[in-house]
Amino acid sequence: MTMPLDTLADVTDEALLILYANGDGAAARSLTLRLTPRVLAYAARMLGDRAEAEDIAQEAMLRLWRIAADWRQGEAKVSTWLYRVAANLCTDRLRRRRGVALDDAPEPEDGAPSVLHGMVDADRMRALDAALAALPERQRQAVVLRHIEGMTNPDIAEIMEIGVEAVESLTARGKRALAAALSGKRAALGYEDV
Repeated sequence: MTMPLDTLADVTDEALLILYANGDGAAARSLTLRLTPRVLAYAARMLGDRAEAEDIAQEAMLRLWRIAADWRQGEAKVSTWLYRVAANLCTDRLRRRRGVALDDAPEPEDGAPSVLHGMVDADRMRALDAALAALPERQRQAVVLRHIEGMTNPDIAEIMEIGVEAVESLTARGKRALAAALSGKRAALGYEDV
């Protein structure tokens, strides 16, 4: 039996996955519409390439559908599991780009390109994206999950497979690096000094 999409808005991610596993196509569409934009945005920020991010989001969702019938209720949040898969896929892409193991790669230099002329919001977003791209991968991952995706530290710890204290440290270092990278651009980005 398939449920209408409008009745699925208040259904949890886990319930939607179970409904899909039992043959409900509307549940799959609802869960896809709910989760794909978030995973796509996360992957785009991690990779800096929309086309690659679309591939990652699609592969992560395919993996979710493949395990739907075997989903063990209550063990993990669907969104946390999906972010973990996306994080691993992004890490694999970044490793292939560099041609070296991430642990062996030098830390990228901290610095963002100058801000282009145009709409203030677009300039701010470009400046933020550039500053995020300059962060070491693990810091970027923690900052994006915490401050852009709005996830809790325990959820981030589960996704990144580290302790909550390590998440707090990565997030704090990432925020400091972002502040340093963006501090000289306040006026150019339309922020008034207080």
